[in-house]
Amino acid sequence: MKRSEINKIMREALKLFEDYETSLPPFVLWTPEEWKQKGEEAQEIKNNMLGWDITDYGQGDFGKVGLLLITLRNGNQMDSQRYPKPYAEKLMVVRENQVTPMHFHWSKMEDIINRGGGNLLIKLYNSTEEEGLADTEVTVSIDGVKHVFPAGHVVCLKPGESITLTQGLYHRFLGEEGKGTVLVAEVSMTNDDNMDNRFYDTVGRFPKIEEDEEPLYFLCNEYPE
Repeated sequence: MKRSEINKIMREALKLFEDYETSLPPFVLWTPEEWKQKGEEAQEIKNNMLGWDITDYGQGDFGKVGLLLITLRNGNQMDSQRYPKPYAEKLMVVRENQVTPMHFHWSKMEDIINRGGGNLLIKLYNSTEEEGLADTEVTVSIDGVKHVFPAGHVVCLKPGESITLTQGLYHRFLGEEGKGTVLVAEVSMTNDDNMDNRFYDTVGRFPKIEEDEEPLYFLCNEYPE
């Protein structure tokens, strides 16, 4: 991805948050110059990868396959003594027909919540012992109500609705065409995007960036040492 594209995506997201009266913590808007002044007091942000996360999953077409996330809070699966929070929270922006590829998490259970805008379509499969797609019924909780669906069923989350995704449950999501961009929240157990994602197809989790202009804000995997 080009840095200019990432900066543009950030500006569009900030406008969406403003339209939805969604406020962000101060560190999300720290500029690269401000980061130069930060020391040990900001280490939790760096170590737990809080902040901006924009990816095209290595596919080269963010509008088709991609996701914008902002991690607001997080513990640390690898250093729970130093960072004992057992939970994480994210905001996500999902465009119409913009796919997040099929994946599951070994350790993390999460609630995906449609906070507003369009509809979020989520395709579901159980995983096999070999981490393939199982042809078995999927049992999920949607806003506290148990549902049983056939393998590959697509759940439509309308604004205000949420679904609980358990460990090992494959899911693929996108914004429904014609319904608008979706503002999504995630409330989960501790998140680790380096070690706890099992994608069904081979993808890249973080983008390779072509530096055609200065960064507006750092991504969560770019913070200075």
